Amino acid sequence: MQHEGLKGFRDCYPPEMAARRAVIDTVESTARRYGFREIATPALERQRLYTDKSGDEIVEELYAFADRGGRDVALTPELTPTVARMVVERGQEFTKPIKWFSTRPFWRYEQVQQGRFREFYQTNVDVFGSSDPTADAEVLAFAADALVDLGLSADDFEFRVSHRDLLGGLLDAFDADVDRRAAVRAVDKSAKVETAEYHALLADAGLSLAQAEQFDDLLAADDLDELVAFGGDDVRDAVENLRAVLAAAADLGVGDYLDLSLRTARGLDYYTGVVFECFDATGEVGRAVFGGGRYDDLIESFGGPPTPAVGVAPGVMNSTLPLLLQRAGVFPAETVATDYYVLQVGDTRPTAARVARDLRARGHVVETDLASRGFGAQLSYADSINAETVVVVGEQDLANDEVTVKEMASGDQTTAPVDEFPGDHDRPTYGDFA
Repeated sequence: MQHEGLKGFRDCYPPEMAARRAVIDTVESTARRYGFREIATPALERQRLYTDKSGDEIVEELYAFADRGGRDVALTPELTPTVARMVVERGQEFTKPIKWFSTRPFWRYEQVQQGRFREFYQTNVDVFGSSDPTADAEVLAFAADALVDLGLSADDFEFRVSHRDLLGGLLDAFDADVDRRAAVRAVDKSAKVETAEYHALLADAGLSLAQAEQFDDLLAADDLDELVAFGGDDVRDAVENLRAVLAAAADLGVGDYLDLSLRTARGLDYYTGVVFECFDATGEVGRAVFGGGRYDDLIESFGGPPTPAVGVAPGVMNSTLPLLLQRAGVFPAETVATDYYVLQVGDTRPTAARVARDLRARGHVVETDLASRGFGAQLSYADSINAETVVVVGEQDLANDEVTVKEMASGDQTTAPVDEFPGDHDRPTYGDFA
């Protein structure tokens, strides 16, 4: 009986995984250059980690169940609540700011669509303990640099930047009893629904239709001075913070990637300050590639001391980032690569094993025969794994105190003294002995 995988989950075979590993390694390397330190986090959390903040209805979007101890648990749908819990538990042991990153899978029970799966991988990058605009700017700079390191340019992506307190201050300036949470969620949906439906959502949140239209016009104008004039001190403070973040990001060299977009809201309730989303600049990948922002109140809401925080989470597998890389033609090749194949002919295993061991000690990818195959079958296998160089260790070769070094791309080959291979060569090839 043939078994099928679950909907929304993907198998990843070696050629595909090689490409995805290259993406992950690049993003993580960028994070390390900024001084972010790697952490590991559990796949399971107590359900109340999510229901306490988002209500019981969130359970419908989780892989949630009762474990054998009767505890209500869930597979983690995102990392931010987990790292908030970690900071509450042991954050006092670390010098501030705390700068962490991790790459791992997450699970959400939601509709499967292009670039959105039920299991997906993100690299989460967070700063805890700094309210300075430079912290927001550094998170933006990391994200932009990671995309550039992946081969993208300013023509390929843009960050749409806004401020949650600015939105809240504008809503408070209206003479209406507005449900801020519902209104911000309406703003977050504005690009996905018709204008009339968007205005109706704002009206459901407490604005009149006329106020909803005025609010929408204010956001669309992107005129920060006009917003301050309308909203007063609360909006002024948010605008000053937003401008400070944009200025710091420009100093860090990523200002050209940032666009002011006040209709960008981010749907999660815990965001408090600057928020942003990354989009394909050509529009071909229609959905947000990833997003992030400031969440200064979350640590305190989990029982910790007041702790400002800001973060971002690029999706590195089963997400829209690979779609953007593919659209731009910079997604890594889906192929395996091998530096050396050590080919045995006859009773030569001790010497072949020594050669393979010495090459691996130099950090190279090396394969040898595991199935007692003949010369031709081994050579075909070496070709199938894209071996760059084949080292033939045959009985006749050893009788002459040598090995054969074959360059697979050209087919050229020569011999080398067995006692001098690899010898002093860090990466010996055909050209070193021809």
